[in-house]
Amino acid sequence: MYHKRPVNFAGIRGNAVLLGQRFVGEVLHKGSVAVDATAGNGYDTLFLANSVGECGRVYAFDIQQSALDITARRLKQFGLEKNVTLIHDGHEKMDLYIVPPVDAFIFNLGYLPGGDHDKITRPSTTVKALQIALDMLNPGGRISIVVYTGHLGAGEESRTVEEMAAKLDPRIFGVLKVTFINRSASAPFLIFIERVKKENENLAP
Repeated sequence: MYHKRPVNFAGIRGNAVLLGQRFVGEVLHKGSVAVDATAGNGYDTLFLANSVGECGRVYAFDIQQSALDITARRLKQFGLEKNVTLIHDGHEKMDLYIVPPVDAFIFNLGYLPGGDHDKITRPSTTVKALQIALDMLNPGGRISIVVYTGHLGAGEESRTVEEMAAKLDPRIFGVLKVTFINRSASAPFLIFIERVKKENENLAP
């Protein structure tokens, strides 16, 4: 059985995916609801399924059936397929499938590793998906976004996502950018978002 383990800094050195998992994992518990917005090869889906337990629920989205097939096999290998719903659709349509609130979202932008590099996440749909995620997020809930910058089209997407995150109301959302300063300029970076208040609460200036 797959088990979540505490991860120290040495274990996540240079690994953006594990950093993202650690960030959202701190707010997940048995019974939580979580979303893998980009299923890919299924590692984040597997992590989320283990974190929320049998009484929780994970939704995993991908526009490529091959990615969902890989994810399904990985989940079955560890006996974690029963609490996961795999959805063959774009993450910009998450609100058609999920009833909020949601405790955590993971986004890994770019393309499917080992897949078709022409099929990538794009600024317009990514921003729409992130806005849906922000609206669905529980107070105290978290979003991890791993942003890749080395492929064609990545520059526009990374700028768009970063600009959107920078404009979020600091009274409602905490936002952190994490970069690896001792790696190449094309190394991925992360944006972490935590919802600290409900949008309709009375907010002091």
